[in-house]
Amino acid sequence: MGNLLQKEQPPPVVLVPPLFDFPPLAARTRMLVPAYDFLLGKLARRCLFEEYFEKAGNFTTSILLKPIDDSHVDLVATVSGPFDPKSGGNVSGDAIFRWQRDVDDPNTFMDLYMSSSEQILRMRSCAYYPKHGMGMFTILPLLLKKRTCPEDYGVIGLRYGSGQLSIGTTFTPFSASAEFPNCAWAVGRAGKLTAGIQYKPLIGSTSREKLNNLINWSCAIGYGLGLTSPLSPSFSFGLELVKGSQLITSFYQHAVVQRRVKNPFEEDEVVAITNYIDFGFELATRIQEANAPNNTESTFQMAASWQANKNFLIKGKLGPLSSSIALAFKSWWKPAFSFSISAVKDRAAGKTSFGFGIRVENLREASYERADANYVMLTPTKEHLAGDIIQVIGKRPMLQSDIAGGNFDKLPRDLRPIGKVL
Repeated sequence: MGNLLQKEQPPPVVLVPPLFDFPPLAARTRMLVPAYDFLLGKLARRCLFEEYFEKAGNFTTSILLKPIDDSHVDLVATVSGPFDPKSGGNVSGDAIFRWQRDVDDPNTFMDLYMSSSEQILRMRSCAYYPKHGMGMFTILPLLLKKRTCPEDYGVIGLRYGSGQLSIGTTFTPFSASAEFPNCAWAVGRAGKLTAGIQYKPLIGSTSREKLNNLINWSCAIGYGLGLTSPLSPSFSFGLELVKGSQLITSFYQHAVVQRRVKNPFEEDEVVAITNYIDFGFELATRIQEANAPNNTESTFQMAASWQANKNFLIKGKLGPLSSSIALAFKSWWKPAFSFSISAVKDRAAGKTSFGFGIRVENLREASYERADANYVMLTPTKEHLAGDIIQVIGKRPMLQSDIAGGNFDKLPRDLRPIGKVL
């Protein structure tokens, strides 16, 4: 009789919070950019080095909204400027109105960009057909105060992309001084190795001079492991020779770890929570003084971030002239609200400045997930005795076997990999 009255204890589970900003907004327009520019984890490092590090003495307010009645369109608007109007800076704003053909596929879209600071109205469009791997895109500056280079008259691009190969070119047919191609690239992936080459000629030389001059060529090779879903640990190491004059060494690692948690607001079966730790490093060294452009100085930067749960994120960055730290808080209401504060220490001037940012968005809808305790548990514990399938009301738990096997269909859309096309 006692056995009938005794309730069976629920199996232990691990909380898996969403990342603050995944997928990155830049991933929505990656089909407009040569695949070479996304080699060696460049997108992940850019987010690590720039996101939530607000400009010293400035504020940034962003609104990222999607209408409830139509999920194919959205608006991203940003207003930024200095705290002190007497500092000489101006308050500027920009907005992007976007239409996307498929909610789950960001590679076919059209957007309209407007800016008050640059006095520009620009239209971009892209069509990609995954069945054939072919894509085409256009970038058209409709209103521009001054057109100084061929790209200011419009760019058309053609590309082929798959999981292992990407080739493409861009050209400027609307400019009288333009030559073909304006840019060309080829990127390939075999196992853990990735290599690519890009041809981007400087303006003002003949075609033969452009092909023979190393300053028009860049090449890179990298070694990496892991998928682009935040639930998968990954790392990448790369070497890049930029325009024959600068060597860049880079490293990026995304770690998925668990820590034990005792949260009075959670159920007793919650035994751990997933944390995300990211680290990135870049070292750029000039190797040829004669061919080096003015912006190829030798420099380095490193950064690290730790997301403790779905609400708190802390980041730090170190460079040759300054160091920064940022703290961000995010509430997952509908729409979500986030607030960030960053401090920048200028070591040369011995001055510390602050920056603030506020964001409101409903583009990325994610929530806590509950996973089997076997899910990415790094230290064997008795929680590993939990069953492979756990009944959670309304949801099926995520299993590590699914992630390792590349089965992301049962994951929320915002946690699926973004790198299926190179």
